[in-house]
Amino acid sequence: MPSAAERTRTLVQGTCSSVLIIPGLDGALPYQLMPDSRHIGPDAEVFLVFPPDSPAVRAATHAQDDELNAVLEVTDVAPVSVPHRIRGRAWLSGWLTLEQGRAEPGRTVLRLEVGEACVDDLWGAESVEPEEFVSASPDPLVEHEAELLQHLHSAHSAEVQTLRGLLGERADGSSGTATVAVPVALDRFGLRVRFTGVQCFDARFDFPEPVKDVNELRRAMHALFDAAAR
Repeated sequence: MPSAAERTRTLVQGTCSSVLIIPGLDGALPYQLMPDSRHIGPDAEVFLVFPPDSPAVRAATHAQDDELNAVLEVTDVAPVSVPHRIRGRAWLSGWLTLEQGRAEPGRTVLRLEVGEACVDDLWGAESVEPEEFVSASPDPLVEHEAELLQHLHSAHSAEVQTLRGLLGERADGSSGTATVAVPVALDRFGLRVRFTGVQCFDARFDFPEPVKDVNELRRAMHALFDAAAR
């Protein structure tokens, strides 16, 4: 399974929505604290792009040399229609400062130096040390996951449904209750499917070995579907 640090990096570097929480910043609306974009620097600092009139920018400007504590909350929502769509959240807490000379015209960049992090997702809740976050890499499929899941759901729903046959006694025990199979998460280690009906449960289907790119993923998916068809 992916490590907690890898899962956190994947959420931060993906397309998940995020909001910056600054203690003591009252009156700001949530959308005013959502960065226009974000990316991770070489030392795992997080650069957040805001309009120059954002309350977050004003707070960082007024703080000057004082430490301004902040928390970046990232929310991961499944890109397919499925019950319980929130797949996870990650929190990165640290110190916020203005980053000079990096912004495009009409934008301001804030730098969040990560002091601690944690993730709570489909794998469970875990804390992440700063050095673990620095050394971790995002999942290689993160840029394509949403598109791949939507394609599996729309074009290969029948094949995804057959994966239920690989569950053995678990499938027998839910006979007549799990009527729809929806691919809900995908990473280099495998595919997670949510079976919905009277009951709702997730099943994880591991690949024979971790995949490195979309081409290897295609072969792994064919192997899964072939195994279910036997």
